[in-house]
Amino acid sequence: MPKVWFITGASRGFGVEFTKAALRAGDRVVATGRKVAAVREALGPDTDQLLCVELDVTDATRTQGAVALAASKFGTIDVLVNNAGYGHLGFFEESSDEAVRAQFETNVFGLFAVTRAVLPVMRAARKGHIFNLSSAAGIRGQEFASLYCSSKFAVEGFSEGLAAEVAPFGISVTIVEPGPFRTDFLTRESLRFGGTPIADYDERRARIQAGFETRNGKQPGDPTRLAEALVRLAGEAKPPMRFIGGRFALEVMDKKLAAVRADVDNWRAASAATDFPQ
Repeated sequence: MPKVWFITGASRGFGVEFTKAALRAGDRVVATGRKVAAVREALGPDTDQLLCVELDVTDATRTQGAVALAASKFGTIDVLVNNAGYGHLGFFEESSDEAVRAQFETNVFGLFAVTRAVLPVMRAARKGHIFNLSSAAGIRGQEFASLYCSSKFAVEGFSEGLAAEVAPFGISVTIVEPGPFRTDFLTRESLRFGGTPIADYDERRARIQAGFETRNGKQPGDPTRLAEALVRLAGEAKPPMRFIGGRFALEVMDKKLAAVRADVDNWRAASAATDFPQ
C-alpha cells in the first residue's frame, strides 16, 4: 500500500532527492519548504501524488497548519523526514548569541515542532516512521563547526529518547548520519559563516574556509542513492536506530567508537571508584 511522506526542506538538496525517490516508489509526498514556489520549481506542480506546501519550521503555528493540510489531503502521514536545516560554520568564540539561537531554532526546535505536530497523526494510526537528519557532525565534533555539531548532537539525543517513547505506538525513529554528499550543502544557501573575527583564529579560519570551497562538487556521496536507501528503510519492519550515509561517515563512526571505548577502558577503575564503597 502506498505510503504518505511529509518531508521538510524539500526545495533543494536531500529534500528534493527524498521526494523524488518516494514518488518513484509510488508513494505520496507532502513536500515543504520556506518558499512554495521554490519547491514547485524543483519538483513540479501538485498532483495526485504530490502536495507542495510552504513551511518555515521555525513557525510553530504554520507547522500545525501544514500537518493538518497534509492529513486532510492524504488521510494520514506514514513517514516524516525532518530534513530542513543549515550549517553555521565558524569558531564558537567568534559566534554571536543570535547565531547560536538561529542555528538551534531551525535544526533543533524546528525539528521538535514538526515532530510534535505529526505525532498525533501517527499515534492515531498506531504506526509511522520518523527520519531525523543528523550528520557525521552529529557523530564527532570538529573545529569550526561547534554550533552545527552541537545542534546535530541534540538531534541524536532527542531521537534516542523519542524512539523509546513512541515505540509502544508502533512508531519507529531512525537517525540518518550522512557524510559529505554532492548536494548544495557547501554553498551559501546551506551554510552561514559569521561572527566577530578574533586575530588568534585568522590563519586557521582562512585555511578552513578555503578547504570548503575546494571540496564543493567533489563530495563522494550520491544523494540519489541515499534517497533510495531511505525508501527501502521506510519499508522495513524493524528499521535501524541509525543509518550511516557513505564510507566517510562510516570511518568517522568507527574512529569515534574506538576512541570512546579507549577512554572508558583506560579510566574504568577511576570511574568505578566514584561510587560509595560497597
